[in-house]
Amino acid sequence: MSRIGRKPVAIPSGVKISVKDGTVHVEGPKGKLDLTYHPKMAIKVEGNQVLVTRPDDERENRSLHGMTRSLIQNMVDGVSKGYSKMLEISGTGYRAEVQGQKLTISVGFSSPVVHMLPKSVTATIEKQTKITLTSIDKQELGVQAATIRGYRPPEPYQGKGIKYSTERIKRKAGKTGAGATA
Repeated sequence: MSRIGRKPVAIPSGVKISVKDGTVHVEGPKGKLDLTYHPKMAIKVEGNQVLVTRPDDERENRSLHGMTRSLIQNMVDGVSKGYSKMLEISGTGYRAEVQGQKLTISVGFSSPVVHMLPKSVTATIEKQTKITLTSIDKQELGVQAATIRGYRPPEPYQGKGIKYSTERIKRKAGKTGAGATA
């Protein structure tokens, strides 16, 4: 039995979960999310918890079991608490600004990069160098954060670029002195 899949998902107060026609609907104070799950998985709402079961111990079913449970847990956490990711921009003249769902990033290219955020993700800027992305959908938030970081990943020599706030950059030493002869 999957160690993750067999754990029940606790439903906090204020969150409603319903299962119909192969889809899980989760509604909470921050919004609504839907998940279409694999037909082999069985999902039951019992009291204030959700149970995910699988039909047998085949390899595919074991992997789907834990994944389905984790996706439901992420949905419950998202509609009750929400998720956020922080990105930091470092480099001379590098900055960002947000106007509605349009994020404009200046990171050393000839023209600024314009990134359109989906409606489920919101961005706020602090001091023009710290971007905070918030959403109830953990998966979409991760995709958007990785896309923004991908415009100018941090480089190892000076540390310039866009990085996650928790990320550590392994720094490399630059070229050695001018007096070296071969």
